[in-house]
Amino acid sequence: MLLTMTKKSAKPAAKKPAASAKAAPKKAAPAESNKVAKTQLVEMVADKTGLTKKQSEEAVSSMLDCIVDAIKSGKSVGLPGLGTLSVKATAARTGVRPGTSEKIQIPAGKKVAFKVASTLKGNL
Repeated sequence: MLLTMTKKSAKPAAKKPAASAKAAPKKAAPAESNKVAKTQLVEMVADKTGLTKKQSEEAVSSMLDCIVDAIKSGKSVGLPGLGTLSVKATAARTGVRPGTSEKIQIPAGKKVAFKVASTLKGNL
């Protein structure tokens, strides 16, 4: 009986490179995102209220427009169970320009602040 043996290659098999830590992260599909878009809000309102999507879109857009108008005029907007949007004044301050380390004066301004409602905070 004659046995033939195959000779193994002298070269080791090429290894597949491992995924590097610096590889660009994969973008999540819109359905997997943690963000709820306006169109999704419109669909949720339509499902909960029985309104058409067009009516729901008008209602959501109107509500958002009212909130933006109130914030622009300096008013606070309270959303029960969610929180309060308000305008906060920021003081003038000295900053450092990145790259040149030059000191610059940052003027006073305004920013929008959101304070989470305690009921929502307790339910998270």
